[in-house]
Amino acid sequence: MNFATADAIAIAAAVRSQAVRAVDVTQAAIDRITASDLNCFTTVLAESALAQAAAVDATVAQGEDPGQLAGAPFAVKDLFDIAGVVTIAGSKINRDLPPATADAFAVAALKRAGAVLVGALTMDEYAYGFTTENHHYGAVRNPHDRTRIAGGSSGGSAAAVAGGLVPISLGSDTNGSIRVPASLCGILGLKPTYGRLSRSGAYLFCNSLDHIGPFARSIRDIALIFDLLQGEDLSDPVCTNRLPEMCSPQLDRGLDGLHIAVADGYFATGAEPEALAAVEQIAAALGTVDRVTLPEADRARAAAFIITACEGSNLHLKDLQTRPQDFDPATRDRFLAGAMIPASWYIQAQRFRQWYRDRVREVFESVDVILAPTTPCSATKIGQEKMTIAGVEMLVRPNLGMFTQPLSFIGLPVLSVPLQFRDRLPLGVQLIAAPYQEAKLLRAGAYLEAQGIISAAVASSF
Repeated sequence: MNFATADAIAIAAAVRSQAVRAVDVTQAAIDRITASDLNCFTTVLAESALAQAAAVDATVAQGEDPGQLAGAPFAVKDLFDIAGVVTIAGSKINRDLPPATADAFAVAALKRAGAVLVGALTMDEYAYGFTTENHHYGAVRNPHDRTRIAGGSSGGSAAAVAGGLVPISLGSDTNGSIRVPASLCGILGLKPTYGRLSRSGAYLFCNSLDHIGPFARSIRDIALIFDLLQGEDLSDPVCTNRLPEMCSPQLDRGLDGLHIAVADGYFATGAEPEALAAVEQIAAALGTVDRVTLPEADRARAAAFIITACEGSNLHLKDLQTRPQDFDPATRDRFLAGAMIPASWYIQAQRFRQWYRDRVREVFESVDVILAPTTPCSATKIGQEKMTIAGVEMLVRPNLGMFTQPLSFIGLPVLSVPLQFRDRLPLGVQLIAAPYQEAKLLRAGAYLEAQGIISAAVASSF
């Protein structure tokens, strides 16, 4: 078995059958991480990972069940608490904090399933960005082209999976921070419904917009992680008490009963032709020509900017006053601008949010899954500040999320699926559903994967 290219479920099956040892799988992952030039990791937990793996092997040897992810290596964005490790959240300031005393809810859930935590992953400072060009820790490199960005803010999470360092990882998504790097790195990324998965033990950026979710190279891995992370958690006040819906058993249902359409209007303009063509390729594979409109998506994006800036700056107000020199200058300036936004703007953005939520709910009365580009273009160069899209020059950092922001703004579940190309960089397409309809997204994704339409092959060989 090639541990660098196998998915988590395949690794776990081999470990449970004693075809391979979890210790060997883990050591191979640590060796790949150590040799990598992608700059994905801020912390490598070699000693504790090998101890976890040895415990998995001991459980198997005793004839007991070590869990559905037995021995599968995973890593998490460095805003998830890891017991004994300082949660730096991509910052310099947080290095002064004491180590976490317990694992985040999601980290603990994957460990209970037998997965082996190998480290923490590079991110944009305080998750405020779309490129993971971190001022303190350097840029994460795209495994498909080391001169290009991996996307952000969960850039390390995406690049580690795309580069074959780990089969699965966790990230967070406020305005697109799972979906943007998934698109640019050519892998799968799921942003579940707002409140569906517990954020307990995760360092928040914007409370009313923050989600957590998984990255993987196969739909069955994504579905299993989502299933394992579901469940009410009273320590996260927005985590719902909705009963879990297991998606893994539904993957073979295909497209039966699903009405799928393509988002037009805002989502059909302002992107490179390749990004729009990717949507049409997915639409053709799913057998749809229908079009729907999500009204006022451009205003939804503007309102999301306001809410993000206000809530994010409020969280960091004390450090902005006392330690401004210790921020990434770009992050600091965005937070300072957010701190000066009038309260009336924030209130109006929240009022519009409810209106927009109601209008989009009406669209989903007649459709199950909507397709849209994930990013307006493929990965840009590291250090590139501007790009030209459809003849319009724009800044790279804020505009990579132009198609993701209007969706996370109202907490919709979205799966970004990858299209790989022989002669150019990968691109993602968003599959969007109504709240709590993740199973529909994963069914459509499983169909596309089975048909060979989407692929998330490892970009580098070891």
